[in-house]
Amino acid sequence: MRWAVLVLIGGYLVLPLVAMLDFSTQAGGGRRSLDAWAAIGTSSELLTSIWVSLQLAALTVLGMLVLLVPTMAWVHLRLPHLRRTVEFLCLLPLTIPAIVLVVGLAPIYAWVSYLLGNSPLTLALAFVVLTLPFAYRAIDAGLSAIDVITLAEAARSLGASWTGVLLRIVVPNIRGAIMSAAVISVALVLGEFTIASLLNYDTLQVVIFLLGKRNAEVSVAVALAALVFAFVLLFVLAGVAPRRGGSRADQEEITTKGLAL
Repeated sequence: MRWAVLVLIGGYLVLPLVAMLDFSTQAGGGRRSLDAWAAIGTSSELLTSIWVSLQLAALTVLGMLVLLVPTMAWVHLRLPHLRRTVEFLCLLPLTIPAIVLVVGLAPIYAWVSYLLGNSPLTLALAFVVLTLPFAYRAIDAGLSAIDVITLAEAARSLGASWTGVLLRIVVPNIRGAIMSAAVISVALVLGEFTIASLLNYDTLQVVIFLLGKRNAEVSVAVALAALVFAFVLLFVLAGVAPRRGGSRADQEEITTKGLAL
């Protein structure tokens, strides 16, 4: 039964990709051609949008970690009564439709464009907000899995500063949760279309949509290539995260080294 379920789910996920590959290689008259795929490397607009999306993914992950990790660690350590409030604020973007977010962000981005210029990289500010619900859950699970209060008290008793506690004790012990939050954030940024389109920024998904109006074969080829690229990138990021099986021993070793430092 398990294999039957896996085969059904695999077929449901793979068949659309096979159909995309079939459509993007059609040349008429029953012939096959890779012209649509070759056009990917010759489109400066497409290559620029890919680079912009990768930069946005990196900036979003960095902004999300800088915002969430210290805040959540401090709440777990010193302000546990605010956990529900922080959780509510982080999960709030999940309940607001993207179109509503754009209506609220449009006046803000008018000032952002005036002060910082009309760069698509400013979208990282909005994407950080979008990733908060998913990243919060991952990081909160990592912090809840360790005795962060005892570890912090031990480090402080040995003379460590709060910055040292965060960087040498907390972060290494939750690196698996951090990598999970990064994977989720990258997946969201690479697939986001609504906000970028309504704010008139050319990210990868927006350019794929525009290409679909001019050349359907190239658009489908780019979409398939983007899916494969995103899968490989997320697979690599997931592979960097530590295995759950060795988490206990890893935490003890990390904590010992951190306290020794």
